[in-house]
Amino acid sequence: MPAALHVPEGPALPRWLRLAAAIVPVAVTAAIGSAATQAEIPGWYAGLTKPSFNPPNWVFPVAWTILYTMIAVSLWRLLGAMPRTGPSREGWWLALIAFLVQIALNAAWTPVFFTAHAIGTGLIVVAMLLVMVLWTIRLSWRFDRVAAWLLVPYAGWVAFATLLNAAILRLN
Repeated sequence: MPAALHVPEGPALPRWLRLAAAIVPVAVTAAIGSAATQAEIPGWYAGLTKPSFNPPNWVFPVAWTILYTMIAVSLWRLLGAMPRTGPSREGWWLALIAFLVQIALNAAWTPVFFTAHAIGTGLIVVAMLLVMVLWTIRLSWRFDRVAAWLLVPYAGWVAFATLLNAAILRLN
């Protein structure tokens, strides 16, 4: 039988602090990704052999804008579900750490793949990212199911990115 969940009376963090704590890491990750890809898309990336299922370049910023918005909302909700006391607080911290690790891996993948041109290392990073996103969903589920569900399209996109990265590595 699962441990009883301690539901907080209200968010332990003030609303605006929670909003900033949810937006800043996601915005930084998006900025890193954008900066790392800008010069590489028309040059190095354009010269790679890509699989037939590679989407057109315009799909990526559209998809990531939607996904980053969902990721920030998910983090905002998870931060609002922090138990103030009790045994579930430790599990919440683990969910938050998993969330932050997957954001860090997300931020790392783009410079590894695009800036360093390290396709094989990029595959390792994106595979680790996929594992961490799935684990974050599992851990978040206990505290806020909407927060967990908001990460499901992200997990799907990262799974696709893993497949795409593997195909590009094989072709190049």
